[in-house]
Amino acid sequence: MFLKKAIARINDIFFRSVGLLLFFLLWEAAPRLDWVRPTYMSPPSAVFRAIYLLALRGELSKHFFISLQRVLLGLLVSVVVGISFGLFIGYFKSIERYLDLLFQAFRQMSAFALFPVFILLFGLSELSKTIIIFWASLWPVLLNTSTGVKHVDKVLIQSAKSMGASRSFIFRKIILPAAAPEIFTGIRLGGSYCVMAVVAAEMIGATAGLGYLVMYSQETFNIPEMYAGIVSLAALGLGLNYALHSVEKFFTSWKQAIGAGE
Repeated sequence: MFLKKAIARINDIFFRSVGLLLFFLLWEAAPRLDWVRPTYMSPPSAVFRAIYLLALRGELSKHFFISLQRVLLGLLVSVVVGISFGLFIGYFKSIERYLDLLFQAFRQMSAFALFPVFILLFGLSELSKTIIIFWASLWPVLLNTSTGVKHVDKVLIQSAKSMGASRSFIFRKIILPAAAPEIFTGIRLGGSYCVMAVVAAEMIGATAGLGYLVMYSQETFNIPEMYAGIVSLAALGLGLNYALHSVEKFFTSWKQAIGAGE
């Protein structure tokens, strides 16, 4: 039984990796066959060699963990603020009526477009970078939380009320678990926006981080290291998404059980 599951798991990983392997083969072939100029596109073999050398010198871990720290801090603040406001707005629908248009307008204001404002207000400090990341990830968390609360099955709430359940019990035991899938969707979206925002934040006034590594390598025309930074950013995004997905599965295990029962 264990062997059967292991083989199935290996097959699943293999088939899911086919597209990525083909992409790397095409990427390797493009500069070597002069489809693109090797000066502008390093093959993966050169990129992974650059990653190895950066790791050997300790530079890659330094840049990686600084970016990870900024991403996690910005995401943490956006999760706390976004879920708090989202639960409040979703629960009290009359308040949402007055704030929805404002929040939708804020959502359309890209963190990248607001760079100059944040820099004017907070300078080139770590605070400005955190606020840029926070702003980028806040809106999917807040609005998905609000939507999740609004779409909780009214029959469940009415049934609990008819049995004398208190408002706090209904909120903790019915509304919060039922809204959890939407909340975690917002958090995972926010996580991907964090990684995009940290790149731009580190390209302005930073002295470390993967975004800084990409920009510095491009300016010094060290193209393999530039692609090494880009690949490392992709790994950061994938790792964060996988971690958030694992947390989501843990907190929404009831949903997995229902799906298996069906």
